[in-house]
Amino acid sequence: MSGNINTREFSINDYDAAVELWQRVEGLEIAEGDDREGVAQFLARNPGLSRVATDGSETVGVALCSHDGRRGHIYHLAVDPTYQGRGLGKRLLDECLDGLRRTGVKRVIIMVADDNPRGREFWKRCGWEEITGAITMGIDL
Repeated sequence: MSGNINTREFSINDYDAAVELWQRVEGLEIAEGDDREGVAQFLARNPGLSRVATDGSETVGVALCSHDGRRGHIYHLAVDPTYQGRGLGKRLLDECLDGLRRTGVKRVIIMVADDNPRGREFWKRCGWEEITGAITMGIDL
């Protein structure tokens, strides 16, 4: 762990390392559409929005980001457990939100499972609000 964390656009070449990271992070569920082909299509439809953080050659953070022209969406924001608590998740989030702002999107929505209290607390600390009656959270840009 060098502590020199760099962030950049997520590419499909980051896929295997991202899956390994997602599997190590509590509360994150890999589901249909998260296969290599699905993620490649996701990235192609949303160029420049998804982010990866690296420490040397090691992937230590990932965020998938998209929009449908109306709302932004952030999926699978994850930071390696040994790097958590250093602001890296917030840094990736901010970079995603900056990209969405450049597209003109005004609202962003995420989904966080009820059984992921640690994840829900992260999003609340970042200023997100729960939408009553749903398991989504949102923020206006």
